[in-house]
Amino acid sequence: MLRILIIILLIISLQYNIWYGKGGYKEYSALQQTLELQRQKNNILKARNEEIETEIIELKQGLLTIERYAREELGMIKEGEVFYQIVE
Repeated sequence: MLRILIIILLIISLQYNIWYGKGGYKEYSALQQTLELQRQKNNILKARNEEIETEIIELKQGLLTIERYAREELGMIKEGEVFYQIVE
């Protein structure tokens, strides 16, 4: 009878360690969720890096991109052009 009780307690102890102990299923699930969130963040950052890399290549290759950037971002105009600002 004592042997059966010891075996049952041993099985319960092992099951507890598998599910809730260090390196158990609960910790594994939490790490999986953290890993998935990090992968999503990495994909967002990778896409952003690719956009920046494309913009750098465009800036190195042509003056049209530099001109577009100067007009849109800096509000610059060409010599001889007339600038109209509409205020509502």
